[in-house]
Amino acid sequence: MTTEAVLAGTCAVRAGEVTKVYGRGPSAVTALDRVSLGVTAGAMTVVMGPPGSGKSTLLQCLAGLEDVTAGEVFLGDLGLHTASEGRLSMVRRDAVGFVFDGFNLLPALTVAENILAPSRLAGMRTDPQWVQAVVDILDLAGRLEERPANLTGGEQQRVAIARALITRPQVLFADDPSGSLDYSGGEEVLATLRSAVDDLGQTVVLATRDPRALSYGDQVVLLAGGRIADQISPGASARRR
Repeated sequence: MTTEAVLAGTCAVRAGEVTKVYGRGPSAVTALDRVSLGVTAGAMTVVMGPPGSGKSTLLQCLAGLEDVTAGEVFLGDLGLHTASEGRLSMVRRDAVGFVFDGFNLLPALTVAENILAPSRLAGMRTDPQWVQAVVDILDLAGRLEERPANLTGGEQQRVAIARALITRPQVLFADDPSGSLDYSGGEEVLATLRSAVDDLGQTVVLATRDPRALSYGDQVVLLAGGRIADQISPGASARRR
């Protein structure tokens, strides 16, 4: 069964009563406490909250990188909470992309080589037209022969986003991608993620403390103490049309 087939569903990602507990006994820590939410396909969902609110844990559970202690997680129609390790490996390789605060670029490679490196290491074919579309939309065409050291922080993060998009993931998860950037670099990254939604039809789930992300999201989930405190729908796509 192909990745596209198992992920064909009306909701890109959904979580039902998800609980995640680290440790046991008196030292146990509840990172997520009965969290339920749905992520709309082709939109940006922003998860906001203070440090320790469970943002990163939620993203990892939704992406199949962490097992849940209780509850259900579906990526399309595939239940990650019951999937075999082999199926989860397929999902991590083919169906999701991840961008972190650290850029994790290889300094000896050019921008173009960094973008294509993971797919080439995995033996995956890339569509030249898709690669060109990603490069153009992320405004990297003039930087392809540069090394990471010659780029600004915002540019390096755009390269990391491009690298995550090259495999056409069903969902792109971004965990505090602007956390180490200055004001302009952070704005650049948020605008880039928004362009991935508007111009490429990408589903994006962004975890951040940056209040500017509110104006970029189609849906905003506010976390506090591992629970959903509120959900709002600013409708960024509608405002941009």
